[in-house]
Amino acid sequence: MNLQVFLLSFIPLFVAIDIIGTVPIFLGYTHGIEGKKIRKLVLEALITAFIVANLFLISGNLILTFLGITIDDFRIAGGIILLILSITDILSSAESRRNPNTDIGIVPLGVPLIMGPAALTTIIILVNNYGYFATIISMALNLFIVGVILFNARWLIKLIGDGGAKAYAKLSSLFLAAIAVMMIRVGVVHIISLMK
Repeated sequence: MNLQVFLLSFIPLFVAIDIIGTVPIFLGYTHGIEGKKIRKLVLEALITAFIVANLFLISGNLILTFLGITIDDFRIAGGIILLILSITDILSSAESRRNPNTDIGIVPLGVPLIMGPAALTTIIILVNNYGYFATIISMALNLFIVGVILFNARWLIKLIGDGGAKAYAKLSSLFLAAIAVMMIRVGVVHIISLMK
């Protein structure tokens, strides 16, 4: 796996997971929870995200074949969903908040905050574009980065500030919208080329 393939598989997944933009939401969920419990929640979230991602990585193509869906169909549908999610995030100013709770490691932290629809859609596209090896390496490295960031989330917010985290979240959503448009374009072009 060369550097270009690695970057082409790593960057879209990093943008789709959007862990920096998730940090303010994560801090909102874990406000008032002690440090040891937060570490336990982060581990639960990472394990959940890893299991869900691998299940989707292994069975995603089988599900598509069983349903008679081509990768271009999924690419277009996934692109539309990503576009809607990114536009919604760009336009929304409110963040989801809830009372402190120690039972949030699996849902919503693991799924959908870490491994949500955007990341799952990106994984299946990456598998078809770059293969399993590149996707697994990118997924593992991204989840490692997610862990490092969440374990140090309070320091990150102090460094870039709450406003900086919100600005990054909006910028990340803009890149996600661009990736969504690219997915739709590639899917449509492939379908048109098959019809000729």
